[in-house]
Amino acid sequence: MAKTPLILIAAGGTGGHMFPAQALAEALLARGWRVKLSTDTRGARYAGGFPDAVRIDTVSAATFARGGLAEKVKVPFKLVFGVLAAALGMVLDRPRAVVGFGGYPSIPALGAAWLLRVPRMIHEQNGVLGRVNQIFARRVNKLACGTWPTEGADGLNAEFTGNPVRAAVLDRAGAGYISPGDYPMDLLVIGGSQGARILSDVVPEAISALPDDLKRNLTVAHQAREEDMDRVVAAYEAGGVKADIAPFFSDIPRRLSECQLVISRAGASSVADISVIGRPAVLVPYAAAAANHQVANARMLGGVDAAVVFPESKFTAPALTETLHSILTTPNAAARMAQAALGAGRADATEALTGLVEALARKERP
Repeated sequence: MAKTPLILIAAGGTGGHMFPAQALAEALLARGWRVKLSTDTRGARYAGGFPDAVRIDTVSAATFARGGLAEKVKVPFKLVFGVLAAALGMVLDRPRAVVGFGGYPSIPALGAAWLLRVPRMIHEQNGVLGRVNQIFARRVNKLACGTWPTEGADGLNAEFTGNPVRAAVLDRAGAGYISPGDYPMDLLVIGGSQGARILSDVVPEAISALPDDLKRNLTVAHQAREEDMDRVVAAYEAGGVKADIAPFFSDIPRRLSECQLVISRAGASSVADISVIGRPAVLVPYAAAAANHQVANARMLGGVDAAVVFPESKFTAPALTETLHSILTTPNAAARMAQAALGAGRADATEALTGLVEALARKERP
């Protein structure tokens, strides 16, 4: 009896790589495909959200970016072993296509697919190709881009699919926007664990400096690191600002859909959420992000006037106060920003990506 056709997904161990990989896996299973995930031991720890039907193949992988000299010497050998092991697995159970999502744990499966001439593609979440995706960009049949434009995609067989978002975000896709006015308004401040400190340094002071007649209408939900909590709470209290401060909000999609404005870092998933729901934004790209990819991510919304983008060097309390005042006192402009954000996003990202994978997979004959 013939096996159900297989798609092999290869992804690294960060949420930025694993979440779109999980979304694709769920969609492929629903369409009748068999799915395997190829990752390393670190990545396997982040794969708990994948459906039980997805078999996880743990391969040998390594990176020169970690460890001392002794570990770096081992990297080529680990990668070669990983590629050979992945190739053997493909010979025994040949996938119709291999899809990489970046991160060094995707190297073995993509390398083996290239050697065996298995149809293959990569999905880049950020606005600039990551290191691993740069290596394989000219060695795959298709490049799917989660953020547009994507630096490094010129001259390649690239297509904008968008970044898959959570079901809770999709449930609020295109939610009606209430423009700022003389009534209660919500501001959302989200930053992620890396580099969120600058938001805690600048945002409370900036909001506290707004005119009282505007400030009294505001309620701020601010996601702050544990070590910043006390001073953020104190800053809002001193400024007479109503605020809900927590290290983590489990209901970001609801808060995003109900806010008049969001202040955020420019991670790929945050930009995708903002665009799918459609909200005006102030974006502060994380300056230490690899290859400055958050600056590239921010262009997707900044380039269509859906967001005001601040480099960290210019993100000061007075500058932010001026920007917040401008947005919150011009409702028509805020509404245009919300509409522009919605136009830049792709709520159908999962379907678009799945369609590309299926089209690639069906070119091969068993």
